[in-house]
Amino acid sequence: MTDGLIVISLFLVAATATAAVAVRDPARQALVLSVLGLALAVLFTVLQAPDVALSQLAVGSALTPLLILLSVRKVRRRGERDEGGR
Repeated sequence: MTDGLIVISLFLVAATATAAVAVRDPARQALVLSVLGLALAVLFTVLQAPDVALSQLAVGSALTPLLILLSVRKVRRRGERDEGGR
């Protein structure tokens, strides 16, 4: 049963990582990256590493995508302001 969970978790991680690379919009990439962080947290939990899973959950699925979304928002605002001023 455990081997099956590991295989399913690895497949989920591979699928979400591929989706993160395939998506072209940075805001959507951040959301897919969040799902990838959740998938990795599940994988670490299945592999009996709950401390790593909690760290991944906090950093990989919450903090990093949030910072990316805020950066994308700031860059888009700055681009709109520069286009409007010309």
